Amino acid sequence: MLTIARLFGKSPFAPLQTHMKKVTHCVEKLTCLMDALPKMDLEKIEKIAKEISELEHEADLTKNDIRNHLPKSLFLPIDRSHFLDILSIQDSIADKAEEVGILLSFRNLEMFPELKPSLDELYKKTTEVFWQARKIIAEIDELLESSFGGIEAEKVKNMVEQTAFLEHEASIMQRKLMKQLLTVGHHLPAPAFYLWMRTLEEIGSIAALSEKLANRIRMILELK
Repeated sequence: MLTIARLFGKSPFAPLQTHMKKVTHCVEKLTCLMDALPKMDLEKIEKIAKEISELEHEADLTKNDIRNHLPKSLFLPIDRSHFLDILSIQDSIADKAEEVGILLSFRNLEMFPELKPSLDELYKKTTEVFWQARKIIAEIDELLESSFGGIEAEKVKNMVEQTAFLEHEASIMQRKLMKQLLTVGHHLPAPAFYLWMRTLEEIGSIAALSEKLANRIRMILELK
């Protein structure tokens, strides 16, 4: 297994891509939790939430390892602050996945039939935003080879625009679902209503952070 220091020697962006794999595991596990949610099996939900927390911890350890081994003598093709900012945004996505898992593991939440389709739509769109941002991180080596210009740069700019469009769609869905929740919320116990609102906010944050990550790459292209 390659150490972080050796990864820097392989490619200045390989550590970021390694960390993104850890973040992806968190989002994939969160998808398992969302699939289990309608069955109201709190024991299973708690188990998956714990697994997400363990994966988030692995992402944290990788993030800290990267920060500790960022060679001061290494020439980076981008500003160090931008490199660390990208790393921080990626890690925040893992944090949000963990937070959603924790919120949903507190109690069996009442699931209204009229909300289920909208919740599925929102989560699906949120993961679309994330996967689009993940593709951009996967393309970053090609950007380096093209000196952050030419056809590859245009390709990534288009991917960033697509990420922004998907996040816009997710934001609309989130507002729609919150409005639905407010309509039926008087039927819910106060703790359940609070947990649902927080859960929707955190799911939306995953999409927003994914767009922010894509925009950081776009900003680097504009500075080149």
